Amino acid sequence: MSHLNCRKPLAQDVVNKIAAGEIIVAPVNALKEMMENSVDAGATAIEILVKDGGLKLLQITDNGHGIEVSKECYKSYRYANQTQKDDLPILCERFTTSKLKDFDDLRSIGTYGFRGEALASISHIAHLRVTTKTAGSSCAWQAYYQDGKLSPPKPGQSSDPKPCAGRPGTQITVEDLFYNIPNRRRAFKSPSEEYARILDVVTRYAVHCEHVSFSIKKHGEAGAGFSVAAAASKIDRIKQAHGAAARELIEFKTQNDRWGFSASGYCTTANYSAKRTTILLFINHRSVESSAVKKAIEQAYQLFLPKGGHPFVYLSLEIDPARVDVNVHPTKREVHFLSEDEIIDMVCTDIRERLTQVDTSRTFKTQTLVPAIGSSTINKQQSPLAGGDDNNQPSTDALPRTPASKRPYENNLVRTDSKLRKITSMLPPALTPSQSLDNHDNNTTTAASGHGIQYITTDREQVITRLSSIKTLRAHVRDAIHQNLTEVFASLTYVGLVDPFRRLAAMQSGVNLYLVDYGMIANELFYQIGITDFGNFGAIQLRPSGSDPIQLKELLLVAAELEVQADPSLADLEPSAIVEKVYEQIYSRREMLREYFSLEVSDEGNLLTIPLLINNYLPSMAKLPTFLLRLGPFVDWTDEAQCFHTFLVELAAFYVPEKLPQAKQKPAKEIESELPTSPTRVAERDTATPESDVTAGQSPIKTRQGEEDSFITKRRGEMEYALEHVLFPAFRSRLLATQGMTQGVVEVANLKGLYRVFERC
Repeated sequence: MSHLNCRKPLAQDVVNKIAAGEIIVAPVNALKEMMENSVDAGATAIEILVKDGGLKLLQITDNGHGIEVSKECYKSYRYANQTQKDDLPILCERFTTSKLKDFDDLRSIGTYGFRGEALASISHIAHLRVTTKTAGSSCAWQAYYQDGKLSPPKPGQSSDPKPCAGRPGTQITVEDLFYNIPNRRRAFKSPSEEYARILDVVTRYAVHCEHVSFSIKKHGEAGAGFSVAAAASKIDRIKQAHGAAARELIEFKTQNDRWGFSASGYCTTANYSAKRTTILLFINHRSVESSAVKKAIEQAYQLFLPKGGHPFVYLSLEIDPARVDVNVHPTKREVHFLSEDEIIDMVCTDIRERLTQVDTSRTFKTQTLVPAIGSSTINKQQSPLAGGDDNNQPSTDALPRTPASKRPYENNLVRTDSKLRKITSMLPPALTPSQSLDNHDNNTTTAASGHGIQYITTDREQVITRLSSIKTLRAHVRDAIHQNLTEVFASLTYVGLVDPFRRLAAMQSGVNLYLVDYGMIANELFYQIGITDFGNFGAIQLRPSGSDPIQLKELLLVAAELEVQADPSLADLEPSAIVEKVYEQIYSRREMLREYFSLEVSDEGNLLTIPLLINNYLPSMAKLPTFLLRLGPFVDWTDEAQCFHTFLVELAAFYVPEKLPQAKQKPAKEIESELPTSPTRVAERDTATPESDVTAGQSPIKTRQGEEDSFITKRRGEMEYALEHVLFPAFRSRLLATQGMTQGVVEVANLKGLYRVFERC
C-alpha cells in the first residue's frame, strides 16, 4: 500500500483532457460554446453544418467581428503587441479571454464565454480548424490546433497561421470529436439522437436571439433542417421552432426593483397542451436549466390544464449580474441567483393572472362517463379546475431523462415511489354500492338500500361552461391554494387506514409520514371536482328499467322523520309539511338540476339519477335521504353563484366516506362457549328458527350484534380498497390543497429527524 502515499502532479496533458471531459460532454456542448461566442462577437447570421450528429463534423460560421484578443489580456505572453494573425497562437490556450481582467470582473459578467476554456477543451479532444477575418484585415487567416497549440495541417508543414480567402467573421470547424477518447465516443447511442440535441439548443437560441439569423443542416443535404431569418419576430421564431405552440401564446412581463430582476416571455393558454413540458429559460440571455422554475410553472398550470397536459413557456429573466453566480457548472448549464424563491413566485403569479384573464377562450373536453358497474377498468382522472382529454397522458418515452447524480445520503433517500403500482390494485373486488351502518339501524326504507344501483352512459356531448359564477368559484379555489401542501399530495404514497371512525389514514410524501383526515380532504376534492366538471357529470341510475321507481317524497319523509326524532326543538314540526316544501323546491327546478348536476326527477316525482363525481366509487346510499332533504334549507336558490356553491357543498358532503365504528371483539370465553361440542349441537344450530334460538337461550340482540360486526368488517374492507385505489390516487392527481386543509394534515415522522434521534442514542 506504500504506493498510495507517493503523490505527484498529473501530467499537463492528463489535466487538460480531464478538463475537456468536464466541459465538452457531448457535441451539443461544443456547439453551444461556439454559438455563444458567435453571439458575443456581434454576429447577425450563424450557419451550422453537422455530420454524424456532430461527432464527425461540427462547423459553425458567423459574420461577427472576428477574433480579436485584447492586448491587455495577454501581456504576459510572448505574442504581445503583434498583429492579428499573431493573436491566433493563444486562441486555444486555457484561460485566455478578452472578457475578464481580474476576479472582481466575474461578479458582474454579462457575456457568454468568459473563462477561455471552450476552444481549449475542444482542441484536446478533436481536430480544430479556425478561419477568421476582421473588418480591418485585408485577408482571412486560417490555423489548425491540437492539444491547445498550433499544429501543422499536414506532417512536414509549418504550424503558423496561413492567409487565405474568406468573408468577414469566423468559421470554426471541429472534426472527429472524441477521436482520442474511444470510451466516450462509444457511449453515444446514435447520430440522430445527438443531432436532435443539437437542433434543440439551436432552436432555443434562435427563439431568444432576435436580429440574428440561424441556419442548421446536415452534411450532404441540400435543404436546411431549421432556419430563421434575422428580421423574424419573437412569435415567428417560436412558430418556426415549435409549431402549434405559437397559435396559443400570450405575453407576460413583470419586474421588481427590490429583487433586482425583470422577466418577460410568452406562455401558452389553456387551449394548448402537450405530452411534456417545454420551457425555454434564459437568465441574462444564457440558456440554462432550473428544476425549481420548471416545477413551479407546472404547478401553476395544474389549475388550467387537464391531467397529462403540459405547457410551453419561453421565459427570459434579466437579473442584476452582481446577484447571479454563473460559474457554478462547467458547462454553465445551471446558475445560482439570490432571492430565487421570491423571483420564481412572482413570475408564476403573473403567469396565473394572464391565464385567468383569457379564461373565456378556453376550449376543452371532459370524460366523466364510466362503464357499467363491475368493470375492472379504472378510468384515468382529470386535473382539477380544468377539463381534460384522457388521451393526453404523459408518455414515459417523452419524459426528459434525469441525468445521473450522486447517490443521496440515507436520510434523504425516499423508499417509496408513488408511481409504482401495487399488486393489490390488480385484484379489485366486485364493485358494490357503498352503504353504512345506518342501513341496518333503520328499517324505514328500501329505496336507500342500494340494490340495483348502476352506472349509466349517455351520448350527451360535453359542454363548455362559460358561466361567470362558476369561473368565480374556480378563482376562489385558486386564490386559496397552499403550494407546499399541494406538492405533498402530488407525490403521496398511501400507507394505510388508521381509524375509520375518526376517518384517519396514513400517507407518505418524500421522507415524511403524515396522518390525514381523509374526510376533510375528500370533502375538498369532491367540491373541486364539482366545479371542474360542472355541467358534465356522469350519472348513477338508482333503479334499472323494469324495477319499481323511487319516490322522491318517500326519501324526503325518511330524512324528515329522522331529523324530527333527533332534534327535540323540531318536535312541533310536522314531517309531511317539511317534505312538501322541500319537494316543491326540488321539483320546480328539476330541469336545471338535470342539466347542470345530472340529478334527474321525473314528471311523476320519481328520483331517477344522482350525480357521479368519481369513477369506481359510490357514496353511502344511507346518506341519500338526508342529502336530498338538505337541498331545501341549506341551498340558496335565490342567487346563481351561491346556489351552485351551496349545492356543491352539500353534494361533496354526501360523497364524503362515512364514519365506521370499530367492530367489537368478543371475549375468548364467549367465543369458546359458542363453539359446537357435538354433531347434534351443530345440527340443532343449523336448523334452529328465530323462536327456537330464544328458547335455546340465544339472545336475538347477540345475533343482531354479530350481523353489525360482520357488516362493519366488510364495509371496512371496501373502504380500505376505495381509499388506496380510488380516493388517494385522486388526491394525488386532482387535488389542489387549500389553506384550510392544513388542519387535516399532521406530520408524525420524518426520516431526517429519526436519523438525528438515532445519532444521539
